[in-house]
Amino acid sequence: MGWKWTATYDGEEALKLARENHYDMILLDVMLPKHDGFEVCQQIREFSDVPIIMLTARDDDMNKILGLEYGADDYITKPFNILEVKARIKAIMRRTGRREQTGKAQADRQRGYEN
Repeated sequence: MGWKWTATYDGEEALKLARENHYDMILLDVMLPKHDGFEVCQQIREFSDVPIIMLTARDDDMNKILGLEYGADDYITKPFNILEVKARIKAIMRRTGRREQTGKAQADRQRGYEN
């Protein structure tokens, strides 16, 4: 599919990278050190409408509701089938008008540059 990705290991780093870069999608674990996924999602929503899918072992209804209330576009519980995750990513990107491309390619096209 040509997807590129960046991994972070805590919520603080995730917020920093989300502010400094353009991402087409964010997959966010709820149980992160420093800032949990709920906090990260809520803070990202203050400056971005990037689609967010929360991936977590927390499968109780209250956590699902919190994730969606804080701005997640989808909430997937572990264990999950990777094919389902890919299908959900594609569906959200289709619905939001985003394409399977790097953020730089999308930004270049918006400015009138072609690869």
